[in-house]
Amino acid sequence: MSTEYVLTLSCPDRPGVVAAVAGLLAERGCNITESQQFGDREAQRFFMRVQFAAPQAEDEIRAAFAALAPEFGMVFQVRDVARRPRVLIMVSRFGHCLNDLLYRVRSGALDIEVVAVVSNHPDLRPLTQTHGIDYHHLPITPDTKARQEAEVLALVEHYQVDLVVLARYMQVLSEELCQKLAGRAINIHHSFLPSFKGARPYHQAHDRGVKLIGATAHYVTSDLDEGPIIEQEVARVNHSHSPEDLVAIGRDVECVALARAVKWHAEQRVLLDGHKTVVFPR
Repeated sequence: MSTEYVLTLSCPDRPGVVAAVAGLLAERGCNITESQQFGDREAQRFFMRVQFAAPQAEDEIRAAFAALAPEFGMVFQVRDVARRPRVLIMVSRFGHCLNDLLYRVRSGALDIEVVAVVSNHPDLRPLTQTHGIDYHHLPITPDTKARQEAEVLALVEHYQVDLVVLARYMQVLSEELCQKLAGRAINIHHSFLPSFKGARPYHQAHDRGVKLIGATAHYVTSDLDEGPIIEQEVARVNHSHSPEDLVAIGRDVECVALARAVKWHAEQRVLLDGHKTVVFPR
């Protein structure tokens, strides 16, 4: 009986990497079901994602690649496809992204386990509880920010969280929290930024007569809304749309971009490449 695994790796770009990976898998009787790779010529770095069925246990596969890794300078991960990532969602008062993610999970379109929802407001507790998910109301003020973020980290540890999703969480995370969640926290924001900063970005965009609106899903860093981009989505608008229309259209776009980013991260399809990402969508 075999088990399906995903291998992701990055290393200095040089001949022989693909052959070495394929050879190692073949020697162990593994069957490759999907393989994608990319060589970044500017960074001289190679990225690869391989999905395969193996008769060995995960620890054995990981040990085999650990022995190979030093030869090529590989940074790699091996994960059992059947293990669903454990996700904590953070949200404020806007519930469209939260509602969309929960629906996709319930319908089977998004293969993650949402273990808890954290909010600085109590408003979305009823929505969360209809899905049988723990809801933690953690209010925040400038004086309590450090304590509140410590509680967030405690919940991340308690629930053994693999990924934190900021689904319109309208608070800026501290540099310390960003560092502790590096590579495992995704945020969604308007593509208007930084063109339309501050409050009411859709109204600002309407005043300028924009023709495209959109949203960007990216990894969280201490540089506000400037983390490595995972996915972007746009919608065309025109002079007949009111600011309220743009808000409604924008919310749909935000849901789509965020859901794709979470799905691709959960499937190990996103690899960090400096300030950018390499994405291997199916």
